[in-house]
Amino acid sequence: MTPAYIGIGSNLNDPVRQVELAFELLEDLDDSRLVAQSSLYQSEPFGPVEQPSFINAVALLHTTLDSWALLQGLQDIEISQGRKPGVRWGPRILDLDLLLHGDHEIDEPRLKVPHPGIAQRNFVLLPLQEIAPDLIIPGLGRLEDMVIDADEPPISAI
Repeated sequence: MTPAYIGIGSNLNDPVRQVELAFELLEDLDDSRLVAQSSLYQSEPFGPVEQPSFINAVALLHTTLDSWALLQGLQDIEISQGRKPGVRWGPRILDLDLLLHGDHEIDEPRLKVPHPGIAQRNFVLLPLQEIAPDLIIPGLGRLEDMVIDADEPPISAI
C-alpha cells in the first residue's frame, strides 16, 4: 500500500460538514484505507476572488491505486458532492487535492505531484504537520524544515 496525502477544502454548503463528509467518502474509496485525518482549520481564501473563508484538512490514505486512478476517485467524490467547474481559486463545495502519493514525482498537465505550492500554503502545511511531522516531500525536503509563510492569509484550528 502506498501512502497518499489528500488536501481537503470547502467554503460552500456547510463547509465543516463537507469536510467531515469528505473523510467518510475517502474511507469508502476503492482499494484504499483512511489511516489518519487532521483537525479542521479555518483559513482565509487564497487568490483574487472575493469569497467566504475555507475549512481545510488533510487525510492520509494507504492505497493500491496508481496516481491517475486515485485522482479520478477524488474527482468522482467532488462531483458526487455537487462540485462543478468554476473560477480558478474560487468558492468550492468540495476540493480534494492529491498532495503526495508515495515518493512519486509527476509533472503532467492534469496531474502534478507533489501538488504545486504545497510548501507555501499554511492551509496544507499545518494539517500535514499535525498528522505527519516527519514527512519528507519528494523534491522539496523535510516537512519540519518548511517555514509557515507569515504573509499568507491567516489560519486557525477550529
